[in-house]
Amino acid sequence: MSASSRRSFASDNNAPVAPEILQAIVAANNGDAAGYGDDAWTTRAVERFKEHFGNSTDVYLTFNGTGANVTALSSFLHPWEAVLAPASAHLQTDECGALERFSGSKVIPIATGDGKLRIADVEPYLHAGNDVHFPQPRAISISQATEFGGVYEIDELRELCAFSHDRGLIVHVDGARLANAAVALGATLRNLTVDAGVDVLSFGGTKNGLMLGEAICFFDGGLHRRSAPFVQKQAMQLASKMRYIAAQFEALLSDNLWSRYAANANAMAKLLHERVLDIPGVRVTRPVRCNAILATLDRDALERIQKEFFFYVFDQTLPEVRWMTHWATTRQDVDEFAGCVAQATRRAGIP
Repeated sequence: MSASSRRSFASDNNAPVAPEILQAIVAANNGDAAGYGDDAWTTRAVERFKEHFGNSTDVYLTFNGTGANVTALSSFLHPWEAVLAPASAHLQTDECGALERFSGSKVIPIATGDGKLRIADVEPYLHAGNDVHFPQPRAISISQATEFGGVYEIDELRELCAFSHDRGLIVHVDGARLANAAVALGATLRNLTVDAGVDVLSFGGTKNGLMLGEAICFFDGGLHRRSAPFVQKQAMQLASKMRYIAAQFEALLSDNLWSRYAANANAMAKLLHERVLDIPGVRVTRPVRCNAILATLDRDALERIQKEFFFYVFDQTLPEVRWMTHWATTRQDVDEFAGCVAQATRRAGIP
């Protein structure tokens, strides 16, 4: 059975488009509208962002997450400057060196056990001074939630941002799953960004119900205003029919849709965690905070489950898998998946 025909616990990218989002796209598909963001839908979407993040927020809509990260960081980096990021960061592992090719700036990966950067991780990389033999650290990039499903507590964010600013570093957040982190922490989107000291955010839409689209939110007007519009165009992230991306964000950021979608994803991960916790042979390896569960299990059982459900193996040596839920995951989906896991481990002879 191909991956496309199997039910998915692999990624929230695999989820269908939420019905309210589709309705917003259809509603926008009425008559002509000016291109490149000079339309009423983009104006309203920007207003929604400012309601959540503050009036000084400057918003640029993009097609995808890689485009958002590359455009955001390239708007203030020089080619001789570097970004410090966890070795597990999407920017380092899953974007095919896009930032380095596009901007000429280097990503310096820092090994961490849980995908989170802490002051003690960053500090050793700040002693090159102005030595021309080394790329100069200019920014840190962190993921909220992390690629392992963890979250930065608000106090952790504040401390890391304050430390970074004291040393002249810009703080970028890859917020592909920021909504999931906010729900997990009982926080607002602003609590996890502007209030904590974050300078620039890549805000996720695709993983939380949208057909496509991410948004770059700059919170410090001095960083980017002369460069970002041109970088967005050069990075091929300036949509001619911007209204269709904007209409989705207008809907997502209205009536707490973003929170409702993320809350379901998180709740279904919690339920799945409860269902698999007592299955012999399954060991959950990391705290379950958002919509991801990482676990180890027998290889034979793993292969049996993958015949029915699609998911990724994060570490082939253990093996460690990642199971993800999304806005449309149901209790029935979870029950059927957990039942498959239980049956597969029994067939593998695990007592």
